[in-house]
Amino acid sequence: MRGELIAREALGADEVSGMYALFSAYFEGVSERRFRADLDEKQWIVRVMRGRELCGFSSLRITRHVRQGTSLAVVSSGDTIIAPEARTTTVLARTWIGAVNRLRVIHREPEFIWMLLVSGFRTYRLLPVFWREFYPRHESATPASVDEDMQSVASTLFGAQYSREDRVVRFDEPQVLRAEYAGIPAARCGDPHVNFFASRNPGHARGDELVCWTRLSYDNLTEAGMRMWRASSAGLRERRDQACAPPP
Repeated sequence: MRGELIAREALGADEVSGMYALFSAYFEGVSERRFRADLDEKQWIVRVMRGRELCGFSSLRITRHVRQGTSLAVVSSGDTIIAPEARTTTVLARTWIGAVNRLRVIHREPEFIWMLLVSGFRTYRLLPVFWREFYPRHESATPASVDEDMQSVASTLFGAQYSREDRVVRFDEPQVLRAEYAGIPAARCGDPHVNFFASRNPGHARGDELVCWTRLSYDNLTEAGMRMWRASSAGLRERRDQACAPPP
């Protein structure tokens, strides 16, 4: 399997149809019209391929926001899915972190903020795996300054679909996991991160999306995140070396 970052406009019609087919295999209630509308708002796609077969993807949008004189460069993720056969690999995480590195250079930003909408415990569980400081979290309250930024950006991006009271986005057409993939297994209920997510987003089974926030910077990575960062950097250097190598 391999991961890659591509511009949204580089996707062909058949590739978009393939993405919708993969996504709708795991989520119900999402029309192709809604899926394409979400995709068209994004500038970048991170995807996982096995040969010519699509095994997963995530879409990214970069926006800039100014609050109280401070400018924030925000990465927000759109529809995301990874097929079961790719979940035991680190290819999506490694490619995603490497993509952020490349986008910092392309967009000339020293640091991004990641605003992630989370409707599933597995996605929320990735935050403590890769990031030291993220919000909301069970160990500590969200700092007032971070909460104000989250409220401002989420209100700007999602309007009336965002609830300032509980920090949750409720889309008019929510994406809901199919019954065979939904729910929190009993074996995961002892995990404090999973329990916290369920308490903060009790409507997750209906597709409610909890707004989460973290800094995308090297100093905010856990040891696991640093390994992904180094692996993605090594892969990028290898591809550059191959591209610059003289013909045999």
